[in-house]
Amino acid sequence: SVIDEVKKAVDQGYTEICLLGQNVNSYKDDARDFTHLMERVSGVNGVKRIRFTSPHPKDFPERLLHLIAERPNICKQIHMPVQSGSNRILDLMNRTYTREEYLELIDKTRAIIPDVAISTDVITGFPTETEEDHEATMDLFRKVEYHSAFTFAYSPRPGTKAYLLPDDVTDDIKSRRLQEIIQLQRSIGLKKIQAEIGRQREVLIEEISKKSDQHFAARSSQSLVVIIPRSHYQIGDYLMVRITHAEGHTLFGEPVNS
Repeated sequence: SVIDEVKKAVDQGYTEICLLGQNVNSYKDDARDFTHLMERVSGVNGVKRIRFTSPHPKDFPERLLHLIAERPNICKQIHMPVQSGSNRILDLMNRTYTREEYLELIDKTRAIIPDVAISTDVITGFPTETEEDHEATMDLFRKVEYHSAFTFAYSPRPGTKAYLLPDDVTDDIKSRRLQEIIQLQRSIGLKKIQAEIGRQREVLIEEISKKSDQHFAARSSQSLVVIIPRSHYQIGDYLMVRITHAEGHTLFGEPVNS
């Protein structure tokens, strides 16, 4: 069972668990749902952090949001794939939610988990996408202000319903729309990074920094990477750091109690 696997991982020295699956939050086991699973996993001794990916916006009951808020070992970072900000395109994608319902979920999530970091996926250039549809996606990005986003230009995939639709958005238009979304998200992400300066965060040291062997790369509950001095710490350690500054989209911090 999942719980047995989690206990085995803890016995092997792991402290962070990631529940992975397509539409992972749609999990069902008889009468037990994903919220029940998260509750059980977060109760396993030795589990210091839990992440999950990739969820679907249609399966985020308030119970799950409240559990994330209440349990300190459930990371305050949620991936909410939107795919498009246009209701017409969402319907063609068979996403089963509207733009308005998605935005309502975002508002509810932030009300229940004030310190949450939200990321997303988006596809640009989906068949029949117009400039109006594209602008609806840009507008949604401005409203939500994601911490990060995985952005893709549409390409036909055999076996999908979309494959039967005309791939009528030219590559040049797809590329231009994709770059507009990337540039918008880059500016939003930079604002989110700047807002971290001065805050204290608990981080998990993951690896030696790729740019300096005198520094570690550590990660916060919100999945923000923070570069810290190596000092006497080791990979796998948890510690509190104060975010001192940012260089571009990279955060730097110092241990609170070194």
